[in-house]
Amino acid sequence: MKLKKDMRREQMLDVAMQIVRGQGADELTLGTLAAKAGVSRPIAYGHFSTRSGLLLALFKRLEENYVHRLRSALCEAPKELTAVADIISKAYFNCLADFGPEGLAISAALKGTEEMAAQQRLMIRAYIDLMCNALRPFSELEVGHIHPVCVGLLGAAEALASETQTGAISERVATAVLAALIIKGVASEPSKVG
Repeated sequence: MKLKKDMRREQMLDVAMQIVRGQGADELTLGTLAAKAGVSRPIAYGHFSTRSGLLLALFKRLEENYVHRLRSALCEAPKELTAVADIISKAYFNCLADFGPEGLAISAALKGTEEMAAQQRLMIRAYIDLMCNALRPFSELEVGHIHPVCVGLLGAAEALASETQTGAISERVATAVLAALIIKGVASEPSKVG
């Protein structure tokens, strides 16, 4: 069945994710994808060019889904700091759970590539901007201080995530700690931040 180009791309990304889930990221090649998706190799190469391009497209898809869900949750959230901090914290750790082993496998397969490094920088900037915009209405910080605070909060989130992945702390505890750090971080008096 002939699909429109964007629909074919989505179909191939669905199949690629199934391959990663079932067989691991190492088994994902453009040739394997073409065979499993029922398309010719030139079609797969036309959409993704390289294996890294395919892996990056999968990673972007996971990331865009996460950002969309976080934005939606923030739009529906009560306009109070505790609720917003809880949503940001829960979304961060739910994202890690949703990424699952396949998300981590995709990220690991792309480690060290310039494309992945650039994408991770974009993702971090976008996430920090999203946090700043969500938290700014509740902050007592000067305008220029909320950005570095959010950078620090993201660093704390990454450290907590690392501890949850090793089993050192539970996801429930990590989520509560991150929410508390968010509340304390943005509610500080400007004079306390320097």
